[in-house]
Formats: sequence, C-alpha cells, structure tokens
Amino acid sequence: MLKNLPIGIQSFADLRKNNYLYVDKTEHIHRMTTTGKPYFLSRPRRFGKSLFASTLEALFLGERDLFEGLYICDKWDWTRKHPVLRLDFGGTSNRSAEALKNSLSDFVNVTASRYGLSLVSTGTNDRFAELVAKLHELTGLQVVAIIDEYDKPIIDNLTDLKLADGLREILHDFYQVLKSADEHLRFIFLTGVSKFSKVSVFSGLNNLEDISLDPQYASVCGYTQEELETNFAPYVERLAELEKSSRREILDKIRLHYDGYSWDGETFVYNPFSTLLLFKKNMFADYWFDSGTPTFIVDLLGERNEVKDITEPFEMSAVGFDSFEIARIDLRILMFQAGYLTIRKKIKNRFSPMPNYLLDVPNKEVESGLRTHLLARFSNRSVSETATMTNTMMNRLLDGDATALERALRELFARIPYQLHVPREAYYHSMFLLWLSLLGFETDAEVSTDKGRIDAVWTWDERVVVAEVKYSVEGSVAALLDEAMNQIRERRYYERYAGAPDKRVALLAVAFAGKEIACRMEEL
Repeated sequence: MLKNLPIGIQSFADLRKNNYLYVDKTEHIHRMTTTGKPYFLSRPRRFGKSLFASTLEALFLGERDLFEGLYICDKWDWTRKHPVLRLDFGGTSNRSAEALKNSLSDFVNVTASRYGLSLVSTGTNDRFAELVAKLHELTGLQVVAIIDEYDKPIIDNLTDLKLADGLREILHDFYQVLKSADEHLRFIFLTGVSKFSKVSVFSGLNNLEDISLDPQYASVCGYTQEELETNFAPYVERLAELEKSSRREILDKIRLHYDGYSWDGETFVYNPFSTLLLFKKNMFADYWFDSGTPTFIVDLLGERNEVKDITEPFEMSAVGFDSFEIARIDLRILMFQAGYLTIRKKIKNRFSPMPNYLLDVPNKEVESGLRTHLLARFSNRSVSETATMTNTMMNRLLDGDATALERALRELFARIPYQLHVPREAYYHSMFLLWLSLLGFETDAEVSTDKGRIDAVWTWDERVVVAEVKYSVEGSVAALLDEAMNQIRERRYYERYAGAPDKRVALLAVAFAGKEIACRMEEL
C-alpha cells in the first residue's frame, strides 16, 4: 500500500506520527548543527523550508521517537532538550507597520507564557531580549531560534516601497536582538525567499552563514534524481501504467517538467510541491506555478519589456548575486531567488575570483507558466483566454494556414495597449517568439548558419518552420514580406533541415510595418 503524500504538511511531528512519506534530509541538519551556529537559507516558496524548520525544532526539543530510522537518530544527544523560539512569518499580519509590531509582541508574550515566564521590560525588542536570557537561565541550556519566512513582510509589500522599507526597519531592529544575545543562543536558523543585503535587514545579523549557494547544501530542499527514484518508485510505476509508458519514458517526462533547479550549477533537484501533486493526481500540470505566482513579477517584466531575459539563458556575475536592495530591485536576481530562474552552470571568471552564473528557466512547468502569464498581460487577456487561443492556433499553424496566423497576430497586437508598444524590431521579434513558444513548439531563436542568422526555427513532430521577421516604422508589409522570404531563400536557411526524410519544412515570412501585420508561408 502506498504511503500518504505530505502535500501541505509543514509539521514534522504530524508527518512522522501519521506515517506520511518522508525523504530523509537529516544528514544536512547534522552537518549544520555540528559545524556552525547561525545560518540563513534562501529557497523559493513551497520548497519545504517550513518542514525543514519544523524538523530542526523537533530535533532540539529532543523528540527522539520522531527520528527513528533517520540518518541523525544515532548521532544526536537526546538528553539535551533546548528551549526553542519558533517564529513563522507565514502566520503573522504584515499589511502595516502596526500590524507587524503587534504580531512580534504577541509572539514574545505567547512564548513567555508557554514557559511560565514573567517579563518586566516594556518595548517588544527589550522583552524579546529578556525572554531569550530568561529561557537560558530557566533551562540551563542555550536557546534555539528558528525564524521561518523572515522576509515575507517585505516580499508581500514590494509594490509599496515606502511600506516595505518601514517593515524592513522593524525586522532589522528585532533581529538585532539575536546578535546581542549570542551568549544565550545555541543555534540560529533563518529561512526565506530573498536575501536583502547587509545594509538592509542583515546588518542586525551580519554573522549569519549563508548556505543558499553552498554546494554542501545544494539538495537540502527538493528531491534529487536518486531520492525520486528510490522513495517514489511505486508512484512512478503507477504513473507509467496510467500513461501507458515505460518507466524510463515516464521518468524522462517527470524530469523535463519538474526537475532542473540548482543553486550550484552541479546538483539539480525536483520541485517537491509539483512532484507530490503529480503523484497524487497522476496528471501533469503546472502545479507550483499556478499555486500563487506573484503578479508583480509578471508586471515588472512587462513594464521593463524584459521578455528576452526569460526566453533565453543569460550570464550574470556572482557579485551581489545573493542579495538586493528594496529600492533597486534587480528583477533577474529576484526571479532567481523566487524560483523562476535557476543556475544552469557555474562559469569561471578570468578576471575575478568570483564566478559567473548561467541562468535559465528551470523546466517546462515554469517556462509554460511564465510565458502564458506574460502573453496574457501583454495581450490584455485572461490566462484562460490565452490558453484557449494557443490551442486553437497550434492546429491551424501545423496545417500551414498563414492566413489564420496573420489574423491571430493582428488580434494579439491589437489588444496590447499603445503605450506598451516599442517601435523596434527586437520587441516584435521577442513577442512573436513568445507567442510561438506558447503554442508548444520547440523554438530556437537567432540560429546561426554559415550564411547568416535565422530569426527563428521551431519544430513539432515532422513539421519544421523556418521564420524571418521584418519590421519597419514605415513602408508596406508586402515589401517586407518579399524581403524576408528572399532572405530565407537566398541564404538557404532551410538547408540544414531539408535533408531529413521525415520532416516537412515550411518557410515563414512575418512583417510588421508600424502596426500593420502580414504573414506568408511557403512549403519547401
């Protein structure tokens, strides 16, 4: 009989007592607790950070029965039961400075009451410091502080920078208590999505060891390939039967959709949220992306017209890579920290000891979700309207219907507000590629040949389409179509594909003259 899958379970005690499936990550905990003291871990939402924090809490509370059979069980001193301060900002009110202050005050008061302590200080931060010192005195053991989703008050309010900065100051002062109470603390663990730089939140805790990009902890959240195949073997077999596929075929499909996350460019892990829902529902879908994508990320991508940054891999320096300032958000770093981009590989920098990173979208789930939401925003449509349009157009395009393609492109660009139009070929090229990718085609942009560079090539089964896009502020679409088609034929862009006996090759010219749009498709 298959074990229950721990979807939405954030309590380690509930998970173990109710015999849910658990992938053992306690080797990482053993390394952390024996080699260091204050730690910070950044991972995307729904990647198991809260469950990991709950596991740490149970460990320091000495709940040995929960760890039977796990790596750490025979390596831990269970006679020492430390007092634990566990603060989860996922359950606090963060919509105003006053609400956050009240939440922090309530946390201090409730914790003191649970341990039977009476606090005499007045301010919340002073009471917090008093609580830590008195817990140490009461138990004779140093305190463990675990703060989950430390940055949620800021992340939730990034569209209001003044409020976000005010909340940052409150958190900065609160975390400063932990730095000054070092003698009373055995272990500190903070987790969140983003890391704000040391002059922002972390100047109050500048001795934290950031393990977010540490290769030793690359698999601390998420499932490795070995963990997937070992722990989920019966679920894989069941899914393969339902999909009428072999075990290897279904593993490849799962990897394509949900694997690909890396924080060191070498170790890659599966999205745990999507993987668990896949095995529960036995159906492929964009589970993680659809569970709560921050709209401000899509809005910022649209406002800045940075579509190309998520349709192609790009290289970034590691300098400042793991942090950002509230007032100067680097959208690419935020997208990496939030899980929409990942490190594909680490690249040695000839001019600096700091490496560069090649960033890319991690898998098909994120790629599909991002493009659908972006196209919906650009075309002023709902996500469901966009999905319906792409399904309809895919069938027409496979049949070589240039008239239908032209009509759809006109409709798409007509829905884009005039102030968002950018009078450059690169803009129309990016939008066109985005739309084609949404249709489900495998799209390659700016493919180099010995005679030039093809704007786009995309394939589906036996169909190959070689496309050239032309743009002009003035002029006729007919002339641009002639220019595009002549370029394809004169430079013989189709040669590398024409020799395959199982391929049908079509040549596509797309012209944008101002806001006039025309298409021409010819079978080779």
